Amino acid sequence: MKPILDIFSKKKIIEEKIPKIIIDYREKNSLVISELMSLGLEVELTHLKVADYLVKDVAIERKTVQDFISSMINKRLANQLEELNQYKEKLLIIEGIYEKELYSDSREINGMHPNAIRGFIISILLKHKVPIIFTKDYKDTARFISVLAKRQAKEISLNVNKKSLDKKERLQFIVEGFPSIGPKSAKKLLEKFKTLKGITNASEEELKEVLGKKAEIVKKLIEEEY
Repeated sequence: MKPILDIFSKKKIIEEKIPKIIIDYREKNSLVISELMSLGLEVELTHLKVADYLVKDVAIERKTVQDFISSMINKRLANQLEELNQYKEKLLIIEGIYEKELYSDSREINGMHPNAIRGFIISILLKHKVPIIFTKDYKDTARFISVLAKRQAKEISLNVNKKSLDKKERLQFIVEGFPSIGPKSAKKLLEKFKTLKGITNASEEELKEVLGKKAEIVKKLIEEEY
């Protein structure tokens, strides 16, 4: 007679899989990575077209306070948020609010009025619909990512691409590269002069009809030698 094995005599040992964080290689010098490893998470550096961190089904864009202000001024962040929206679940982390002021009512930071920064934060939440987490420092960022990694279950596809701009968006993007030209002014210039050639060939007086005093700066740049 074969012996009957008591399968209930020993407790089952369930091996818990260490969560893996996919990180864009441009983050390689960030202290967040070493902190994640010290928290027992596995990290993998790779080239991500969109986002800085992928935590299973969540895409994360990380900005230090200084980088947030800079990318707000040069409009890079607005494009990154559009690209981030390819993911159903996404987060923007603004890191270092204990180390550097995000805004101050007593003075401008990097030439930015505090209400301009407040307005942009509201735009991120309402227009782009990207939740924001404010963290104290790199350690706090890593702890948020660690908590997120351990509570998520789904894996995520890396097959996303940079957002392709249509013809009008490409033209507007180029015009917004001129100093002091925002989206509204860029649209007005394109509506009036129709093409980039039309804008560059316009006289300063014609540009003033749209730009006012800014026309002098734009015209000077157009005629500036490399």
